[in-house]
Amino acid sequence: MRIFADRLADQLSKQLQPIYLLFGNEPLLLQESRQAIQKAATQQGFEERHRFTIDASFDWYQVYDCCQAMSLFSARQLIELELPESGVNVAIAKELLNVAEMLHADVILVVVGSKLTKAQESAKWFKTLSAQACWVNCLSPDLQRLPQFVQTRCRALGLQPDAEAVQMLAQWHEGNLFALSQSLEKLLLLYPDGQLTMVRVEESLSRHNHFTAFHWTDALLAGKGNRAQRILRQLEAEGTEVVILVRTIQRELTQLLQMQLQAQTSSINQVFDSYRIWQTKRPLYSAALQRLSTAKLQQLMQLLARIEIQSKTQYEVSSWPTLHQLSTEICLPQVKL
Repeated sequence: MRIFADRLADQLSKQLQPIYLLFGNEPLLLQESRQAIQKAATQQGFEERHRFTIDASFDWYQVYDCCQAMSLFSARQLIELELPESGVNVAIAKELLNVAEMLHADVILVVVGSKLTKAQESAKWFKTLSAQACWVNCLSPDLQRLPQFVQTRCRALGLQPDAEAVQMLAQWHEGNLFALSQSLEKLLLLYPDGQLTMVRVEESLSRHNHFTAFHWTDALLAGKGNRAQRILRQLEAEGTEVVILVRTIQRELTQLLQMQLQAQTSSINQVFDSYRIWQTKRPLYSAALQRLSTAKLQQLMQLLARIEIQSKTQYEVSSWPTLHQLSTEICLPQVKL
């Protein structure tokens, strides 16, 4: 069974599963999911909680001992295993399979890790665990899902936002769910009646969404012009140094140019392998390579050089308008003659 993190409370209210798999890149969802499972397990008599952080030197007999304690006088146990950022290697996979065989009705196993790759989802250890588990998706909601996520959070707190308020909350807190949680708690205190309008939200909250130069480059690679401009405007408002953005996009454009040249004699997968592009990033680079020709990339590099010179020599002239121009040109669709 696979569910989104915001549906976990409903699942826990019906039945506890023997295994919970929490995987994703959103710290708030991982934290809240852990807490929700712990609370539900405690209510069902799982009074002991053991939390282990897995690394190369971890002693797995600690976990074995917990699993084998099943006498009448032993407390029911919740065992949390936090996997390393680097993922599951062969040795850890073997141990996870061993632990799966030891589980019984007095133990709930919670495995916590970062975002899974397709290869990891297909691995034997994951298939074995997920066959008897509730797999909780703790990924950051994308732009399409974020408004529904906001609506669900509001409903849980007794808040009743209108459609415009939901959209505003989603836009302001994209990329920062911790800030969203804090903002909703603040709004609940300010408006006990729970009614949220766009005017109320705008008057009560300052902008909390936190973007970085890497959010900007991802939007540029994907060709999402409006999103790229919105991120760039916020970076400008926050006082981000132009030279930081120049250096960041310079690396991307240089790499794209090299990849475009290499793609003339190699397959696109070979190109990605040679540059060690992560699987999750490959769709972004594919989109950029299909949209930006070698000639176009060279033009963009010239424009970027002009921005850099301007930012370092013409202090009385802002480089931001030209940076916005660059952002627009990177996202323009390819013109077919």
